[in-house]
Order: sequence, then structure tokens, then C-alpha cells
Amino acid sequence: MTSKLTALAFCVAAALYPTATRAMSTTQEERAAVHRAVPNLDRGAQLFEVCAACHQPDGRGTSDGLVPRIAGQHAAVLAKQLVDYRHDKRWDLRMEHFSEKHFLADAQAIADVTAFIAQMPDPAPAATGPGQSVQRGATIYSRRCRACHGAAGEGDRRQAVPRIAGQQYEYLRRQIYDAVDGRRPNFPDEHIRLLARLDHDDIIDVADFLSRTHGR
Repeated sequence: MTSKLTALAFCVAAALYPTATRAMSTTQEERAAVHRAVPNLDRGAQLFEVCAACHQPDGRGTSDGLVPRIAGQHAAVLAKQLVDYRHDKRWDLRMEHFSEKHFLADAQAIADVTAFIAQMPDPAPAATGPGQSVQRGATIYSRRCRACHGAAGEGDRRQAVPRIAGQQYEYLRRQIYDAVDGRRPNFPDEHIRLLARLDHDDIIDVADFLSRTHGR
């Protein structure tokens, strides 16, 4: 009887638990497939035409903070975000729609478009913040963010750490709040804890500093 109950419990657990595990495995497999693909920049340029409707033809995004600058972002970072949108690990109705297989059929398509975006030249300067405490923002950034994102916010291509220099001020500000408030589920817990220690003025100043930094 005990063995039967144990077997039953195991079957119930197997039915309920593995959903998240399978989703995680699928996400990791797709990221790995993107990494293995050899990008085709010509096809990437064609695929980017859909992205350009929101992100602008030069990849600058919008100054209202609703659409980020993506030109020059590391391909591995862009690929991770697209795969996360496909698997409900990051939320945005527009991006969830445009990352679907109807637009990006497979890992090769993701590799193509992200490689094309990564090599795009710097667009026009980002919209900046109030400009009153930029040096204070630089100090806070150096103390809390530099170790991972680099001295000038350039990120790390090999480690898939985002380039955040030159990003739109309002987008940076919104994303910090979204991460802390639980609206960015793909943010690491330790990163959220770090951001949660920033107060209102800290967030404004850091975002303002980064929006004025080139990071190349």
C-alpha cells in the first residue's frame, strides 16, 4: 500500500511540477540555438523592417520611454530578450506579438536580426533627463553598477550584459521601476535587490547620467 501511495504521489508531482522546468529548458535550448547560428545580415536587415516601425529606422527608439534604443546593443542581449518574450519571461504586449514565430520563425531568424541590430551605428543622441545632478548620477553608477555594466555603461558582449549607455532617459527610469515592482520577471533577484536600494532621486540621476554617456 505504501509503495502504491508513493508512486501515486510521484505521478501527481510529475504532472504538476515540470511545467516551469520544461519552459525553462525550452528557453535555454532556443538561446543556445541562436548562439550556434551563423547570422545572415542581409536577412537580418529585411527582418528589421518590422522592428523599425516602433524602434525607428536607425534604432533610436522613442524619447517618451515606451520604445528603447536598440541600435548597437549586444546581439546576445537582444536575443535573450526576444526569447524571453516568446516564453513569457518578459512582458510587453507588442514585443510578445512581434517576437512570435509568425515574424521570427526560428532561432536563425533571431540570430539574423539581432546581429544586424548590433552592428547598427550610433543613432541620434538619446533624450536626456533634467540635467541637475548628472555628476551625482555618475558617482552612484560607479559605486553600484560599474562592476557589471562597465566603466562607461558599455556592457559585456561575451557575458550578455546589456549596454545601457546612451539609452533613452525615460526608458531607463521606467525599467528600474518595473524591475523593482515585479514587472520584469527576467531580472535576476540580486539585481532587483540592488535597484531597490535606489531612491527616487538616485534613479533620476543615474538614468540621466547614462542617457548622456556614449559607452563605446
